[in-house]
Amino acid sequence: MFSQLTDWALEFARNHLLHYGPLGLAVLSFSEAIFFPVPPDVLLVPLTLLDPQNGLLYGLVTVASSVTGGLVGYFLGRSLGRPLLIRLVGAKRVEPLEAYFQRYGALAVGLAAFTPLPYKAFTVGAGALGLRDVKGFVLASVIGRAGRFVPEAMLLSLYGERILDVLTSYIDAVGYATIAAAAVYLAFILLRRRARARGPSSPRRPSSP
Repeated sequence: MFSQLTDWALEFARNHLLHYGPLGLAVLSFSEAIFFPVPPDVLLVPLTLLDPQNGLLYGLVTVASSVTGGLVGYFLGRSLGRPLLIRLVGAKRVEPLEAYFQRYGALAVGLAAFTPLPYKAFTVGAGALGLRDVKGFVLASVIGRAGRFVPEAMLLSLYGERILDVLTSYIDAVGYATIAAAAVYLAFILLRRRARARGPSSPRRPSSP
């Protein structure tokens, strides 16, 4: 599923998005951090392959635009609260997100910024669910987004189609493993939180003879 989606996204970018260049990459990266479902990779990859000398520039444009969009998403979540988050991710996902932020704070944003987890859910969620560490939010976003997009752009600049073949070869396994690990971990946090809320069960009194 992931490799087929990647192939489709790259073909779509080559046919419809490349003529927008860095501006299109900036707009895509900005909007994906708030609401848009298409990740910046679908334009970053073909742009870098066609113009490898500017690969680092494309990576930095992606990082800066994505972090800026994430900050806008954060303040939108802070202003509009849970109703916006529910419309974005659905009511069932709000409680696991809240548990995640309560346990890890801004670090949760950094994880989403680096992995295939939906970054927009964590940017809006951080504001809607009461994360007040704005500096930590920005720092985690910069580290996560830079750790993902800059090496990707540099590897594509240096090795071109060869590294792309390697990435698409393993994207299925990486995608499924990431989703499975995130689901198990979030379920564990949620169950632990509920167990703490219940507290220890009171001991039974012995029955009268």
